[in-house]
Amino acid sequence: MSAPILIASGLRKSYPTPSGDLPILCGVDLQIAPGESVSIRGESGCGKTTLLYCLAGLEPIDRGELHWDGQSVAALGAGGRAQARAKILGFVFQSYHLTPELDALENVLLARRLAGPVRPADQTRARELLERVGLGRRLHHVPGKLSGGEAQRVALARALLNRPRLLLADEPTGNLDERTAKEVIALLLRLCAEENTALALVTHHAGFAALAARALRLEQGLLAPAPSA
Repeated sequence: MSAPILIASGLRKSYPTPSGDLPILCGVDLQIAPGESVSIRGESGCGKTTLLYCLAGLEPIDRGELHWDGQSVAALGAGGRAQARAKILGFVFQSYHLTPELDALENVLLARRLAGPVRPADQTRARELLERVGLGRRLHHVPGKLSGGEAQRVALARALLNRPRLLLADEPTGNLDERTAKEVIALLLRLCAEENTALALVTHHAGFAALAARALRLEQGLLAPAPSA
């Protein structure tokens, strides 16, 4: 069996408040295997997004250990962490985070520009990914000319451009209507399966969460298997 692409052990995170520290994560343990899809649900404000940011190394943890592809994230240092993140992780967020003055193709290629010069092979892959998400005729449309569902498809193509080992998705359908959300979730799961990319999906939608190979729930700062519907 392949080694986990992500291992989190005993993650703890608190935020200071006037009345004292507010615990958000209280010893989270999580392992994700290569190509595995995992969903995380929980009540609003329970810390799902904080957990995702901690797993991405974007939010510092108070205690615990985090490993990406066998590497200790704490041991990497800031520079090494940024390089490893660019190589191993991809991100899809609720609000798309597209650059408004760039067209769809240019937005997808931003993922490569952050890692180095754009190569002809990157151009080819970006076009292929946009074709696969159904936007082959929208390559040169700026975000303002795209629907919400189309913008999220561009964000998905961008997240996959560098062939990440793990994709982190934070409420990727939160701004979409139900029909479009179903299409985007189906596309997200299909592309991750085709690319053998592991997926950690944060969602409030019980039906979407159940589509993942493993469904978890964050409650009182701990992760546990989600109860069956």
